Amino acid sequence: MTLSRRRFLGRAGLVAAGAGAAGGVLAGCSTDTAPPPAVVPFRADHQAGIDTAAQDRLAFAAFDVVPGSTRADLVALLSTWSAAAEAMTAGRPVPGENDDQNSPPADTGEAFDLAPGNLTVTVGFGPGLFDARFGLGAKRPAELAVLPALPGDTLDPAISGGDLCIQACSEDPQVAFHVVRNLARLGRGTVVTRWTQLGFGRTSSTSTSQVTARNLMGFKDGTRNLKVEDPAAMSRSVWVDPADVPDAGWLAGGSYLVSRRIRMILETWDRDVLSDQEDVFGRAKGTGAPLSGGEEFTAPDFRKTLATGTPAIPLNAHMRLAAPENNGGTAILRRSYSYTDGIDQTTGMLDAGLFFVAFMRSPSQFVTLQTKLGGGDALNEYIRHTSSALFACPPGVRAGDPGDYWGRALLEG
Repeated sequence: MTLSRRRFLGRAGLVAAGAGAAGGVLAGCSTDTAPPPAVVPFRADHQAGIDTAAQDRLAFAAFDVVPGSTRADLVALLSTWSAAAEAMTAGRPVPGENDDQNSPPADTGEAFDLAPGNLTVTVGFGPGLFDARFGLGAKRPAELAVLPALPGDTLDPAISGGDLCIQACSEDPQVAFHVVRNLARLGRGTVVTRWTQLGFGRTSSTSTSQVTARNLMGFKDGTRNLKVEDPAAMSRSVWVDPADVPDAGWLAGGSYLVSRRIRMILETWDRDVLSDQEDVFGRAKGTGAPLSGGEEFTAPDFRKTLATGTPAIPLNAHMRLAAPENNGGTAILRRSYSYTDGIDQTTGMLDAGLFFVAFMRSPSQFVTLQTKLGGGDALNEYIRHTSSALFACPPGVRAGDPGDYWGRALLEG
């Protein structure tokens, strides 16, 4: 497959990549003339893929543990997954024999010649993992529960929830897909894939080094997002503090992940006039500046009024309702992506929008914001929330401890 063909698949192939794909990743051998691979360390205090500058491509999968599996099976699964993820993020094949002619190869091989592209692999544990099956109920964080019904929800249970999740992010779509494929393959017999989602074109800037990206509605997204270079903000809003989880210390230093599949009704949006579109977001479409004036990063003035006496930033504008200063300082780290899953066969309209991913210290942060947005956001006319999930992401795998793996403190502590 040529490079141009692979890039085409990374873009056009997303049209058919909504639910049910399992895929694998491997970043591999480079030639003497190739640039050095961009590698994000796998072992750290926090899992990579949270405080990593957002990459351009996403492969996300949720899994259910199969009936009859034991706690020992979970230990084996997460040990195997951790070793495979560490190898792939470093640009190596999944551990095992790859040249035995009489056995399936240890790695599926579609990323042998590709650089990691800042590949990160992040794992999360869903509420269902803490039911009676594995004896983990006493270690369930009090806040790890199915999210409550929220205004505007039109959720499809088939693409919501899950016992475990994997988030793979890279600058290369084939590398990210390869991770999900290989981990799903390695998990057979213990987990089954519940749902998957591919994402392209990051729609949230998570680093001060990144230009603010645009969503499929054409607006800059994430101008006021938390930035990973701000450790005080990350500690305040993203990382779980030991005091937060007195009965679940295994999660200290980790974070909660909320995912939402938000379909955009683009045909309706595309017929709306520019002034209405800008009022919906509260920003100028071209520059991203707040409607109260200034440049993209100018702080919005929510008190400013027009000559007519109406607020410069409408009362139901998305940015006004989501602003931390209007929500008691509540902020989350958004790490979202655009998606397209082809055509809705019922309506003939595009099935496309935002695969929202956010990390936070407490799920209540998201519930607070979405309750407000769901009840009065002008954007609601053009979007539908069709999928929802919550996962607890443990801290990172420790450096210098070859026996450590994702969730060891939970399963063996």
